Amino acid sequence: MIGSGAIPGLLFAAFWASASVATKFGVQSAHPFWLATIRFMIAGGGMLLFAYGIGRRNPLPNRVEWQRLTIFAFLNTTVYLGLYVLAMREVSAGIGSLGVATNPLFITLMSAVWLRRPLRWYEGAGIALGLLGVTVATYPLLEDAHATVRGLLILMTGMVSVSAATVYYARFDWRLPPIVINGWQVLIGGLLLLPVTLLVADFQPDRFDRTFWASVFWLVLPVSVVALQLWFYLVRQDAVRASLWLFLCPIFGFAYSAVLTGEPITLFTLVGTALVLAGLWLARKKK
Repeated sequence: MIGSGAIPGLLFAAFWASASVATKFGVQSAHPFWLATIRFMIAGGGMLLFAYGIGRRNPLPNRVEWQRLTIFAFLNTTVYLGLYVLAMREVSAGIGSLGVATNPLFITLMSAVWLRRPLRWYEGAGIALGLLGVTVATYPLLEDAHATVRGLLILMTGMVSVSAATVYYARFDWRLPPIVINGWQVLIGGLLLLPVTLLVADFQPDRFDRTFWASVFWLVLPVSVVALQLWFYLVRQDAVRASLWLFLCPIFGFAYSAVLTGEPITLFTLVGTALVLAGLWLARKKK
């Protein structure tokens, strides 16, 4: 695991995993789509303001890049994160983190088809070992969690969408800087979600309390800005290897849940963590 991608990978997993607990708090105050839409508008607008601020000469997207950004935003932000916040109203924070760890399987399969990238035996073995570790670590949580079938289906649909978005992003040699790509795709994703939000979500100003805005703040800065910048860096190195860091998200998620929501850390969690780390080492090992 030691290498140029280790620190960015660990930081990405730590920040990205915190989204499940932050979202869980936020959806208790207001409708999930309002949480997502406001988050996307603030995060996207803030990143673009920084990218095109005084003294900065970042380019605007051209016609082809607008098309690519819109497709990427729809899959990566509108569908994935829109469904994620919706699912978090019906599944526990731990299961939300667990869902993130299913992405490597989808990304690997989609990469093999779209990018014609051969699956190396040690990558496959590492993914299998990581999935085993995630299963062991989350066994007590799955046994005791309160979740609806609809919530789980919504969550898994979102995971398929973000996996497709990751492979789609990796198909192109992007001319735009990561901060520009991230800013536009988050803002476009929010604009695409806005009509749905206005149609299905009740607007109740009294629900936008301090808990809601604290959730928005955390989801904007550490998650939408910092974590996604790290993710783009990792994906540009290798889409499949980048996805392996998602295995650590449930482990970080358990720690956050234990501190903030009282979910216990058991022997299953410790054994699963060891298996996940072994799987990451094996899958990232150079042959």
